[in-house]
Amino acid sequence: MARAIVLVVDGVGCGGAPDAAAYGDAGADTLGNLARRLGGLALPNLACLGLGRTTDIAGVSPVATPEGAWGVMTEASAGKDTITGHWEMAGLVTSRPMAVFPHGFPVEITSALKALAGRDLIGNRPASGTAIIEELGAEHLATGALILYTSGDSVLQIAAHEEVVPLPELYHICEGARQIADRHRIGRVIARPFVNATRGGDPRAAGQPGAFRRTYNRRDFAMVPPAPTVCDVLTSAGIPVVGVGKIADIFAGRGVPVSLHSEGNADGMELTLRALDELPRGLLFVNLVDFDMLYGHRNDCPGFGRALEAFDAWLPGLRARLDVGDAVFITADHGNDPTTAGTDHTRERVPLLAFGPAVRPDAPIGVRPSFCDLGQTVADLLGAPALGRGTSFWDAVRA
Repeated sequence: MARAIVLVVDGVGCGGAPDAAAYGDAGADTLGNLARRLGGLALPNLACLGLGRTTDIAGVSPVATPEGAWGVMTEASAGKDTITGHWEMAGLVTSRPMAVFPHGFPVEITSALKALAGRDLIGNRPASGTAIIEELGAEHLATGALILYTSGDSVLQIAAHEEVVPLPELYHICEGARQIADRHRIGRVIARPFVNATRGGDPRAAGQPGAFRRTYNRRDFAMVPPAPTVCDVLTSAGIPVVGVGKIADIFAGRGVPVSLHSEGNADGMELTLRALDELPRGLLFVNLVDFDMLYGHRNDCPGFGRALEAFDAWLPGLRARLDVGDAVFITADHGNDPTTAGTDHTRERVPLLAFGPAVRPDAPIGVRPSFCDLGQTVADLLGAPALGRGTSFWDAVRA
């Protein structure tokens, strides 16, 4: 009756990637740099689990005897985006980088998108989502043209006001765009709906700072994994898999038969507790997106710090809901250092903490050479067939 709970604190890297410079990310360290910028972080529960042993974090001391197992993981895949990180922790290494478009999308993509959508496109360049919506929102309202943009990751993002392009239409366009993206090896197509910043706000305020806000009606349309992941292996073996947040989207729905859509960290944490009440065994795979979406991509250090402290304060309630045989793994899919000049993901190692009744306290996990080690450990814990990729550390940490 074992349960594995994987909590992905999206974008919370811990520095130290040996190839960071090759990605333009020398010195990136989300946790360490953030803590130094803020004069320290108050994360007592994460500190007790061993977080202070993963990197130098002001305010989070490396306790002598952690209550959890602790270590870090190094990404083996080429890239630093959401898909490669999640796929790898589920046992799939991406050796060929997905396509990026630092100068915007070429005409063969934009012409196909226009024909599909029956609408013009504006933007078509790498940009911060909030910035480009503020810049082009007024033109979008006036013309109905879709706001097209990308980032340093392999993404094609389409933003539209929910009253100009209704959600079903936007999702339909993005589903079609997924087929175009497949021909060009683009990792994700993301629907980015937005509304007026205040209910009933005057649309004529468009173009002013803060005129719009993005909503949690975002949808991700991901490339289908090219090989089985731990989610597929578990589902095929009859072991339940539940995704919270954008997990099902990241795996194109495959191997995640139950998906709970969340509206930010607080909702995702609440859904996690509810799912535990309904899940007698299996994998609960959770993505908490706000660290990355709201704070890392906006270089919002105070907001990032508050989100980490809220997550830390929630952990005792989670621990109180665990049963014999449960193991919780806290990790991340990449970094998103908010102290850097850019607003893209950063190539970093990620922390790995494990705790719960089934985990031995103060068990060093070490520096894992691939995120795949987590997927193989989950398969081992749940009694599933081996993935063929990654090395399990379950015997080293089991109680």
